[in-house]
Amino acid sequence: MRVAAIDCGTNSIRLLIAEVYEDNGARRLRDIVRVMRIVRLGEGIDATGEFAPAALERTFEAAREYAALIAEHNVPTEAIRFVATSASRDARNKQVFIDGIRDILGIDLEVISGDEEASLSFAGALLAVGADERETLVFDLGGGSTEFVLGTAAGVQVSKSVNIGCVRLTERLMHHAPALESEIAAVRAEADERIAEAAAIVPLERAQRLVAVAGTATTVAAAALGLDSYDSAAINAQYFTVGQVQETASWLAALGTQERSSLGYMHPGRVDVIGTGATIYARIVERISELTGGVVEGVTVSEHDILDGIALSIAERF
Repeated sequence: MRVAAIDCGTNSIRLLIAEVYEDNGARRLRDIVRVMRIVRLGEGIDATGEFAPAALERTFEAAREYAALIAEHNVPTEAIRFVATSASRDARNKQVFIDGIRDILGIDLEVISGDEEASLSFAGALLAVGADERETLVFDLGGGSTEFVLGTAAGVQVSKSVNIGCVRLTERLMHHAPALESEIAAVRAEADERIAEAAAIVPLERAQRLVAVAGTATTVAAAALGLDSYDSAAINAQYFTVGQVQETASWLAALGTQERSSLGYMHPGRVDVIGTGATIYARIVERISELTGGVVEGVTVSEHDILDGIALSIAERF
């Protein structure tokens, strides 16, 4: 069957049109269209509590583009799912967003909880790294929130969403590129607080492997690999040690805006937030290694994430 999944976060909106098929009793995805637009829907929301009109219009413009692609590929309305996450949970004027998407796509978007976001991310990540009996910790570092989810091949055991992300903390704490040492310290301190918040719910120390999803993780991976341009096939399922992550994150935070922009794999919409994102990302990897007593020595990066989980969830309706 053919499905269309849309994931709208604080920073980006993404579309996956895919064929769902069975492989040895498990559902798999065959990509037809996979696109991303950085619209910064959550711009300013940490300070104002509302979506800005310009941010809404950028998002609606991308949604109109996606509606045309969905129609072109003949995806039925009942096989479309539009999921909105952190920024949409926080916005007081979210109804304007909901109404606008209904007008464009003819469906009701779903503002999902952090727990469901974590579950969908976990399902997507396992497509890349495989499912086995080991306790796997997946973390999804987004623009406004980060989800921590622990589980095995049998499914999710426990998850927690915390309000830390590359857009949220750039607006609040990191205003320079290159980043100031004081800004890096402030971001790391905030990350420590939010990791402790997650650890009160999720037994992070039980993790036997660590998997990272979403744009910050894949961008740091591209930097660590020294890619000339963005190559999802080269990035997917790659493993990086704690030391590699620390070194790469420090390098990205130390670059100026023009230097970041000149990197062939750097999406223009990530230039101003990658210093913050990489700093948060490195601290999470470091802290999980510490909490597990060194059992976790690094992180595997997955190109498959919540978007793939949404697509799989559509198939479960039929």
